[in-house]
Amino acid sequence: MKFQSFTRAILLSGIALGSVTTLSSPVWAQDEAAADEADASGEIIVTARRREESLIDVPISMTAISGDTLAAQGAVDITALQDKAPNMTMQIARGSNSTLIGFIRGVGQQDPLWGFEPGVGLYVDDVYVARPQGAVLDIFDVSRVEVLRGPQGTLYGRNTIGGAVKYVTNKLGNEFGGKVRASYGAYNQIDLIGQITVPIGDTFSIGGAVAWYQRDGFGKNLTTGAEHYNKDVLAGRISAEFAPSEDVFIRVAADKIIDKSNPRHGTRLVGNGGLAAFQPTASVYDTRAGIGDDNKVETQGVSLTGEFGLSDTLTFKTISAYRDGHTDTLIDFDNTAGPVLDVPAFYDDRQFTQELQLLFEGDRIQGVAGLYYLDARASGAFDTVLGGLNLTTLTSGTVKTKSYAAFADVSFDVTDQFKLSAGLRYTKDDKTGTVFRRNYTGIRSPLFGNTTAVPGLIRSDYTNSRSFEKLTPRVSLSYQPNDDLNLYASYGKGFKSGGFDMRGDAILTPTTVNGYEPETIDSFEVGVKSALLDRKLFANVAVFKSKYKNQQVTVQVPSLAGGIASFVDNAGRGDIWGAELELRAVPSPNFSMNAAVGYTNADYKEFLTFITGGTTPVDVSNAREFQNTPKFTASVSATASGDLLGGTISFTPAVSLRSDAYMFEIPTPALDPDGYFLVDASAAWTSPDDVFKLSVNLRNLTNERYRVGGYNFPGALFGNSIIGYYGPPRTATFNIEYRF
Repeated sequence: MKFQSFTRAILLSGIALGSVTTLSSPVWAQDEAAADEADASGEIIVTARRREESLIDVPISMTAISGDTLAAQGAVDITALQDKAPNMTMQIARGSNSTLIGFIRGVGQQDPLWGFEPGVGLYVDDVYVARPQGAVLDIFDVSRVEVLRGPQGTLYGRNTIGGAVKYVTNKLGNEFGGKVRASYGAYNQIDLIGQITVPIGDTFSIGGAVAWYQRDGFGKNLTTGAEHYNKDVLAGRISAEFAPSEDVFIRVAADKIIDKSNPRHGTRLVGNGGLAAFQPTASVYDTRAGIGDDNKVETQGVSLTGEFGLSDTLTFKTISAYRDGHTDTLIDFDNTAGPVLDVPAFYDDRQFTQELQLLFEGDRIQGVAGLYYLDARASGAFDTVLGGLNLTTLTSGTVKTKSYAAFADVSFDVTDQFKLSAGLRYTKDDKTGTVFRRNYTGIRSPLFGNTTAVPGLIRSDYTNSRSFEKLTPRVSLSYQPNDDLNLYASYGKGFKSGGFDMRGDAILTPTTVNGYEPETIDSFEVGVKSALLDRKLFANVAVFKSKYKNQQVTVQVPSLAGGIASFVDNAGRGDIWGAELELRAVPSPNFSMNAAVGYTNADYKEFLTFITGGTTPVDVSNAREFQNTPKFTASVSATASGDLLGGTISFTPAVSLRSDAYMFEIPTPALDPDGYFLVDASAAWTSPDDVFKLSVNLRNLTNERYRVGGYNFPGALFGNSIIGYYGPPRTATFNIEYRF
């Protein structure tokens, strides 16, 4: 980020906050959203360690945001978390509408291909979501979202090496009620959301929520005339709760999401290597892609949760869940009308998980022990179409995973002030990968509709199995001289199992049949959590250092033999260190403020790669950078409220900053995003009886153009395909809500 832009952002944030403090005759009160997050003492209650605790008591760097806060500030989906949680990147994956990529403290996974594991675990009501497709969850019927930074391998398993995101939906309770919300905004945005709870007797309730999102595109496909960056999503949840006594709680829940938004093809950033003359689009949201506009993502799941109080100190919990999904998509890498570099694709996945927990709550000992099982299958296929060569390479494959784990995490009050917490998890993953790649003469293979394509060289055709296992410990020591201060130090190890590259080409990279190795991280953290000034100011500070080993880096490069070569490097080792500061202030009844600052310094110490298919690894660490990891992130927001027309009016400005970052490990100046800042604002009026609410959300007020994804396939053979994807422009949304 240029110094002038950084200074401008700081000034804007000061102006925004200044405008709050100069409201005429303000009546200070804690804002509704903050009140939903906190208990009567102003403290936030979380479940980061699989049990309810005060945020101050948890020796983990984390951010907790209520669903009401996200909705009130106009957050469309969970990617808005990156504007509120420090040292976090959460974006819609390049070329998709609902596939999620997440990074925390420099650790994550950008490649959403089936078989690759995410580095940041996503949980919906304690159910692990194994695949990123359909994981860009919209904000509705959500109680809160918790962001846990650093490896969470003890309690959350093998793929939380960077951290975990917990999406906690609302429990039904036993009172009839509900709400409906209608929204209209820029680009003909229409959102309709409704939820209801219906008690049947004193012990049983059923309820549900449905959300329908429609929006025209921010841009246009100049070749086909279709909307580009549009939205067409229908989502719903239904659940039933049975609580015959204080010791028994059973919940059955099901959800489904259908996303028929047009595919995002990006926009070309440079000329196309001497083919047709390059014509830049007038808008970064426009495209000239000619592959088509059909796209559909469908995900669904069902879960059964049971909690049974065995005694005053013991609780047994069981979580059973099944999820599946299917994606049909099109990616036009060249962004021209012709099939220069086109990729039609589909993905399928399904998973069954079972977790058993035994929770213990004694006077001086608290903890949880459990068993975990996952049975998952991810598969898919895609064509890589090189129109200039009249060549198509079909890639297809399947990864079957069975994962077994046993874990325990226990906290012991050594004294009233000193607390020791320790955990250990054993994980074993069995994986079987099947990969098939074949050349065809013609545009597309028979699998994608061209029955006249001539089959050619088989490039990969193998099945292989591997097992990976690891013990991941965690230990922390806390000193709490009083209820309002916690000083802690912790160590944790993260583990992400190895696997097989579904794009692996056994001719170009023969070792691909052996798969790639697991990656691990050792993370050390010291922190302070505090409630100051009679609980009018909450301040959390954390400093961390991590040793990252055998990082799995997916590399895709053009091949002179035709097609694109893919391989996964276990990239040696890297050091990551940084700090986070989070503040929450409630100085008077009608005013609250939140601020967060993050700093991450990530540096490769060794990066071994087999360059151009060589057999001897070469260390290129001096020429590699951590992707999707800006050095600085920051955000600040404030809410002021007062009386108006018998009801309550509130105003919330918000500013977020991100410094320069790298799109991939290899610096690419044409693609790497510059730093940027976003300015948002929201205002709301609530009726005296809290039944009606009118609000407006203004997002990206400065109309910033900021790049969030891209592809890099230079060279005339590939149409010099360097394309970018962008975050939303300035929007305004008006909402009306009725509660009953």
